[in-house]
Amino acid sequence: MPPSRLIDFCAVWDAGVFLASAAGKGAPSGVPGRRLNEAETLNSVREAQFQRLEAERPRRPGCGVRGPVLRMAGQPPPWAYTAILLCALSLGRAIEIPMDPSIQNELSQPPTITKQSVKDHIVDPRDNILIECEAKGNPAPSFHWTRNSKFFNIAKDPRVSMRRRSGTLVIDFRSGGRPEEYEGEYQCFARNKFGTALSNRIRLQVSKSPLWPKENLDPVVVQEGAPLTLQCNPPPGLPSPVIFWMSSSMEPITQDKRVSQGHNGDLYFSNVVLQDMQTDYSCNARFHFTHTIQQKNPFTLKVLTNHPYNDSSLRNHPDMYSARGVAERTPSFMYPQGTASSQMVLRGMDLLLECIASGVPTPDIAWYKKGGDLPSDKAKFENFNKALRITNVSEEDSGEYFCLASNKMGSIRHTISVRVKAAPYWLDEPKNLILAPGEDGRLVCRANGNPKPTVQWMVNGEPLQSAPPNPNREVAGDTIIFRDTQISSRAVYQCNSSNEHGYLLANAFVSVLDVPPRMLSPRNQLIRVILYNRTRLDCPFFGSPIPTLRWFKNGQGSNLDGGNYHVYENGSLEIKMIRKEDQGIYTCVATNILGKAENQVRLEVKDPTRIYRMPEDQVAKRGSTVQLECRVKHDPSLKLTVSWLKDDEPLYISNRMKKEEDSLTIFGVAERDQGSYTCVASTELDQDLAKAYLTVLADQATPTNRLAALPKGRPDRPRDLELTDLAERSVRLTWIPGDDNNSPITDYVVQFEEDQFQPGVWHDHSRFPGSVNSAVLRLSPYVNYQFRVIAINEVGSSHPSLPSERYRTSGAPPESNPSDVKGEGTRKNNMEITWTPMNATSAFGPNLRYIVKWRRREAREAWNNVTVWGSRYVVGQTPVYVPYEIRVQAENDFGKGPEPDTVIGYSGEDYPRAAPTDVKIRVLNSTAISLQWSRVYSDTVQGQLREYRAYYWRESSLLKNLWVSQKRQQAGFPGDRLRGVVSRLFPYSNYKLEMVVVNGRGDGPRSETKEFTTPEGVPSAPRRFRVRQPNLETINLEWDHPEHPNGILIGYTLKYVAFNGTKVGKQIVENFSPNQTKFTVQRADPVSRYRFSLSARTQVGSGEAVTEESPAPPNEATPTAAYTNNQADIATQGWFIGLMCAIALLVLILLIVCFIKRSRGGKYPVREKKDVPLGPEDPKEEDGSFDYSDEDNKPLQGSQTSLDGTIKQQESDDSLVDYGEGGEGQFNEDGSFIGQYTVKKDKEETEGNESSEATSPVNAIYSLA
Repeated sequence: MPPSRLIDFCAVWDAGVFLASAAGKGAPSGVPGRRLNEAETLNSVREAQFQRLEAERPRRPGCGVRGPVLRMAGQPPPWAYTAILLCALSLGRAIEIPMDPSIQNELSQPPTITKQSVKDHIVDPRDNILIECEAKGNPAPSFHWTRNSKFFNIAKDPRVSMRRRSGTLVIDFRSGGRPEEYEGEYQCFARNKFGTALSNRIRLQVSKSPLWPKENLDPVVVQEGAPLTLQCNPPPGLPSPVIFWMSSSMEPITQDKRVSQGHNGDLYFSNVVLQDMQTDYSCNARFHFTHTIQQKNPFTLKVLTNHPYNDSSLRNHPDMYSARGVAERTPSFMYPQGTASSQMVLRGMDLLLECIASGVPTPDIAWYKKGGDLPSDKAKFENFNKALRITNVSEEDSGEYFCLASNKMGSIRHTISVRVKAAPYWLDEPKNLILAPGEDGRLVCRANGNPKPTVQWMVNGEPLQSAPPNPNREVAGDTIIFRDTQISSRAVYQCNSSNEHGYLLANAFVSVLDVPPRMLSPRNQLIRVILYNRTRLDCPFFGSPIPTLRWFKNGQGSNLDGGNYHVYENGSLEIKMIRKEDQGIYTCVATNILGKAENQVRLEVKDPTRIYRMPEDQVAKRGSTVQLECRVKHDPSLKLTVSWLKDDEPLYISNRMKKEEDSLTIFGVAERDQGSYTCVASTELDQDLAKAYLTVLADQATPTNRLAALPKGRPDRPRDLELTDLAERSVRLTWIPGDDNNSPITDYVVQFEEDQFQPGVWHDHSRFPGSVNSAVLRLSPYVNYQFRVIAINEVGSSHPSLPSERYRTSGAPPESNPSDVKGEGTRKNNMEITWTPMNATSAFGPNLRYIVKWRRREAREAWNNVTVWGSRYVVGQTPVYVPYEIRVQAENDFGKGPEPDTVIGYSGEDYPRAAPTDVKIRVLNSTAISLQWSRVYSDTVQGQLREYRAYYWRESSLLKNLWVSQKRQQAGFPGDRLRGVVSRLFPYSNYKLEMVVVNGRGDGPRSETKEFTTPEGVPSAPRRFRVRQPNLETINLEWDHPEHPNGILIGYTLKYVAFNGTKVGKQIVENFSPNQTKFTVQRADPVSRYRFSLSARTQVGSGEAVTEESPAPPNEATPTAAYTNNQADIATQGWFIGLMCAIALLVLILLIVCFIKRSRGGKYPVREKKDVPLGPEDPKEEDGSFDYSDEDNKPLQGSQTSLDGTIKQQESDDSLVDYGEGGEGQFNEDGSFIGQYTVKKDKEETEGNESSEATSPVNAIYSLA
């Protein structure tokens, strides 16, 4: 046999069916890429070990090799070492025993632990103790136990027994005894003649729920506004109890950001308010096993206050604390204490960080991580942002976290350094190894942890070092290698990986089996399948060595694989599209060196079930009769069942309905009969269904207004589709248009559906004008067409018409080939050829398939070809990244398509073999460097060169004690470039850099590590710039150092300017030392505000500035005073301007009224002011007024004209001038005094009428004046 036929070195078990991995043609295939990589990276010691396996000595075939292994004289070819290496690396999964009970009971098997108690086993002291240990094996294993590493003699203790056919211990306390006496570390041993398996070391502990110590608690006296911690101090339980706080009346304590329970169980008050006295506080502990709750004696609070009245109105006061006389305070931490702490957490656990702060007002808590962001997918905030929980912690979560507590008085921070350690966790857990005699294999035990765990091997529970020597076994660190195994090599091996945080213990047995092939499925199965469907024939089998499986049809012919057949790795035979000629008897034959076994499967092909006369949508009047047809064609050997659904629910056949073999009749149609009707035709293998809609018309009333305009609507569906002029490649479709609903039909869209490739999916065929109702349609060969028509007007589209009858065109060879042909490698030794499959209208015939051809481009060798039914084909055993010429040609039962175009594809890429050399670095500035390197040879790329890639990381900062993130970053330089620039670096830092070549497979080896240092740069902005204004004379400024100094800080520069509305003063510049972080500004006046700009400086220059403004001065009274940033000068506000305009307009109107009264006189009520009433002849009696219009230059009522012509307000606002007793004053026309006019009034009357003219226009003017 030539070397090229040495195939199928390894095999796997898949889906409960054991089968060799198919190799196809040529050298071995199907080996996972992971194993290939392992083979390439083995050190020289392991290579020498495996090369010794190739020593020329007579041996039986193993490792799943099909047929005899050639013995070659002289040096074996290179592929032989690779084959043996791959075989040895993959034999850990060589054989798996099926779950078939008959095989499980027959084959001898070392013991395997199947069930055991948890490592930390806590039990309820009120119950009997169970320590579980169950195992399987053949023969059934026996059990014994150790306690605290010493043999535990069960027979000597009457309370201890072991369950039958199990190793589970039962410790019974019904007759007395203390469970605490049995605490300790237990381990179970399961043994049969082939080995011993071990359980974990089970630490048994008895649950404890001690009572709370009795104590008398004095009232807690606290000043209002002060912080308070109520300590819980629960009794230590096992497991720890759940803590919660309630009042003595069992009412839960309301918690918020001011009052909350810490993780340690204590109750924290950030500040105490008077309302906290209204209840008492009791800590409660709930114990898990006993399901009991223990309550501590309650705390009683006495709050001392400067405002003894508990005024509820102050609770919602905007400044509740100052209103109650409580001084405001900056935050301080109640837990944890100090400014820094540390915490260790194990990988995979939850990290809980907690910060609880006091202060007035209650501080807000915010969380940050130095040098990065919080992991958004794992981080969540708890307890009103006082706790940060990060779930499933990994090594990337280590670092420094800090919490920031802030209120309007200031802020403080606490830094928590988090270290992530790890108990051992599996990277490669050892698995049971089942081999045939003479085969080779290995057990691998790889674990990781922090610190790095140590690995200890044991065999049958004893250290491997003290076990009898075995020449067929060799230990290489975390791997045990077995060579030429025999029946006597059977044993159970234990791998113990441990560090200070825990341990892992795994059992893996080595079993050597010598079993001829056996079939696992019933014999002579009958499988019936529908024509044109896909089916799969299963043939599960087992054997050791791994058998070879082949399929034959009707007892003759070659092995079935390829074309319409595909054999899976588990041995199943898939037939992609069943045809009539596929009917027959299929035989699967499994063969190994011990014999062979076969089984037969009889395949029958049945015709599909089809509804060829479907029910149609109908519109019926109420009371009429409707018949829905459903005629079915099916395979006569199958039983047909026809049922009906209404609105997708089973139809109840009432006495008004008649169900026949091919129809459903409804008599006396009613409104409730309206809906969709589905005919379901089914056999035991398949089904078909068709749906129609029944519309029931109600009695129509005569419209009252026949002249009313009808609204426009979508057109009704076309109807009565008819196919005529049937030809091979065309057909005429005619239809009757539906009502256009007052909007002319503009277009018709003809759609088609075919039932082979995409049944039930409608495609647009063509479009015709609205004036057409008959058209000739061009058709493709071998398509079973069905048409429908949609009408369109300006309102929209109609519902599709009912489908036409089907029309199948005759077949023809394809006229085109598949598109988008590509050839790309998915592994380094293959090439996957893919294409876009052709649709139904381009298939042109039945059994569409593709002839795939390929050959090496440079070699110009003969074309390889294969027939494929899908849309991909994988070419195996190709050299690394070589060009291929590819052709894909369509073919059906009528012939082949045209000659296809040639496409160039490439086989799979491998990782690059060389790294860039002569890497030179030139520092451009503080944040960028220039790279230059030498080009690698093209043959070392082993693929398409995607880019040169630089990996760089910040090793340290030149500033001492500055923590930096060493996360690796990358910069890519696409194409065959020899230089590039890496930017966005941190200034003043030490960096390391490596370069690789990248192709489609991945990265190549890394270049020599280069180191470089970036110079100083400008710093980032100062952090947490705070502006406070304690009084009207000074402004206090505080800031923190920049997060990224980017060099040695030499100082800070502060620029500030005063402004008042739109007026801006002169800018002032202050320079500070690098250690100064505070400054006080003396205000020039109490009204102006200030705008501050602060930046840090290095030798390079000033960095980014941070800008803040001082707060607005309180109680501003003038429009020119400055407000907050969101307020403008009041003089520029629209509402103020409008108000001033309205007041001015009102004053103007009043002045005009006064002027008119002054110049023309007026009528004023005087009757109540006169001593003598008017006579009946008085012409003014009716309206009670007195007219002074005939007298010129009379003074206005209630006023007196002075010599300079001004008007002076008098003490009375009556309608007549009141001078009091003996008041006098009258003037002639030229202004001289001519006498007196006296009006005597009763004092009471005068006082009673003082307001009779209070609302007069004149008085209004005076009031404004």
